[in-house]
Amino acid sequence: MLSDDRTQMRRTFAEAWRKRLQGDPLTPLEAQIADLVAEHPEYHALLEGPAEQLRRDYRPEAGETNPFLHLAMHLGIREQLATGRPPGIAETHRRLARRLGDAHEAEHRMMECLAHALWEAQRGRSPPNEASYAECLKRLLGRPRSS
Repeated sequence: MLSDDRTQMRRTFAEAWRKRLQGDPLTPLEAQIADLVAEHPEYHALLEGPAEQLRRDYRPEAGETNPFLHLAMHLGIREQLATGRPPGIAETHRRLARRLGDAHEAEHRMMECLAHALWEAQRGRSPPNEASYAECLKRLLGRPRSS
C-alpha cells in the first residue's frame, strides 16, 4: 500500500472493496480498507466502476474531494489511534467522538489537523511537526458543536 504510484494505491482500495463484495478472504489491511469504504457509500460506485476511474484527477480548486485521499487519511488517523502517536490522540478522539456522538465524524474533524500538518510539512520540505499536530487536535476539543 505504501507506494508513490497513486494508481496502484487506488487499485488497492478498489480490490479490497471488490473482495468484500464477493466474499473473498481479506488481508487485515484489506479488511480495514473495506470497512472504511462501507462507511462511505458515496464512493461505492467509483470503486465498483471501470478501472479508468482510478486515474481521475480531483481538483480542490474546483471544489472536488479526492475520495482516495479521504480514505487514506482515515486509515492514517486509525493507525495513529492504534499506535498512540502522537501521545494523547486516543483520548482526544474518545472525547471528541463522545461530544459529537459519532466516532467517524470525530475522525473527519481530526483529518483537518492532519491535512494541515501534512500541508505544512510539504510546504516546509520537512517532516510533519508532531507537537503542532497534537496541539491542533487538542484545540478541536474546545470547538463548539456545529449542527
